[in-house]
Amino acid sequence: MISTAAFAQTTANTPSQAAAPIAAAGDWSASKMSGVNVYNEANDKVGEISDVIIESNGKVRGAVIEAGGFLGMGTHYVLVSMDSLKFANKAGKTTTGKTSDTKREWFPDRAVLNVTKDQLKAMPEFKY
Repeated sequence: MISTAAFAQTTANTPSQAAAPIAAAGDWSASKMSGVNVYNEANDKVGEISDVIIESNGKVRGAVIEAGGFLGMGTHYVLVSMDSLKFANKAGKTTTGKTSDTKREWFPDRAVLNVTKDQLKAMPEFKY
């Protein structure tokens, strides 16, 4: 007797459904923003947030986006204003940043910046 495994049928997500971001709401920790991936409107990854710069008066100056580079070589840092970024969660995730009633994620899933990777690399470099 030969037996075969039974597989449950699942609905396939098309790329547009799986990647469609939804608006993210809530407050986030500046220290947790480092590492948040940055995508453009075409859903191409263009970099990641490396740092958040705060002025001496407490105002957020902007986010430092790390673009390009490989193993620390050729990395290009760009400072962008926070209002140029749209923060979002992946489709199917909660917009409050909560993973349960008791646990909260203190960062969004992604940031969206309307630039191409080449445009980001062509912006003036941010120097620490």
